[in-house]
Amino acid sequence: MSRRRTVVSASVAVAVAVAAAAALAVTRPWEPRPRVLDLAGDLRVHDPALVAGAEGEPWFVYSTGDVKVGFGAPQVRRSDDGGTTWVDAGTAWDADTDPEWVRTRIDGVENFWAPELYEHDGTWYLYYSASTFGSNRSAIGLRTAATPDPDDPAYGWTDQGMVVESVPGEDNFNAIDPGIVEDEDGNPWLFFGSFWGGLQLLPLEWPSGKPVAGAEPVTIASRVGVPDNPIEAPYVVERDGWYYLFFSRDLCCRGTDSTYNIAVGRSREVTGPYVDADGKDLVLGGGTPVLGTEGAMVGPGGQSVSRGHLAFHYYDGASGGDFRLAIQGLAWSDDGWPVAAAVTN
Repeated sequence: MSRRRTVVSASVAVAVAVAAAAALAVTRPWEPRPRVLDLAGDLRVHDPALVAGAEGEPWFVYSTGDVKVGFGAPQVRRSDDGGTTWVDAGTAWDADTDPEWVRTRIDGVENFWAPELYEHDGTWYLYYSASTFGSNRSAIGLRTAATPDPDDPAYGWTDQGMVVESVPGEDNFNAIDPGIVEDEDGNPWLFFGSFWGGLQLLPLEWPSGKPVAGAEPVTIASRVGVPDNPIEAPYVVERDGWYYLFFSRDLCCRGTDSTYNIAVGRSREVTGPYVDADGKDLVLGGGTPVLGTEGAMVGPGGQSVSRGHLAFHYYDGASGGDFRLAIQGLAWSDDGWPVAAAVTN
């Protein structure tokens, strides 16, 4: 009797241990968890370029322009409470300072897409996209300013003209969706691209912010075997000796029918090759998932990263598929891969 009770007790102990281990495997309290900001205010943002201010400083988001506002210039929003509450702060320019070179060079441009903000040596660089849907007759332009803050007396963007363009029949890439990163030597690099030949890399130089003389774009990521090569919106972040290339893939801008999602690869060198967590080269279709549709959060993408915070837009299934801004503090796994979470508010 005593022996049987011992066996039974041992069996119960094993069962309890297995159940506890299973529960632990599900919850894993030490698993990295991103801090999702509970946003409020004016959140109707597409393709956000985030500038997360230091403690006590304002945050800014520049985003794709609205054809009905400011001559389609990138829109500006501001937060004074650490990126939680957002208010409309106008547009980057108006009709008086509209880039006429774009209107004469590319037919049909109505608004300017997917801006990028980067600060170097006290100067802010605003890269912007000019194109029309379904065409690679496109260009990336540049403006510079002393500050991104419309309330600062020094505010005002000066147009510096074209950075790179794509011409149908001549170029197998699409010159939109700029993202800037500096390498360990302080040299700037432009990542850009959408569909066509995939994501491109082009070396720039300071202080102009323009391409190095004679440099040509090089393909850095692609969706091999997927019709129309649906990959765009590259954004690179340096962390712990790695360059992480975030990108959006599949189909945007279709409300709740959007299939957009965010993926990533990394490289020890800014020039690549970039590979995913399974070691697959992004040029060959690799990409580790970061964030996709979950619940009412449909088609997240158009991302940027600032001070450890990931900003993106998604289509809100709870409000008929209208687009919304989301921001969260990225977490990182033990083996060095970014971790994001669904937006539930």
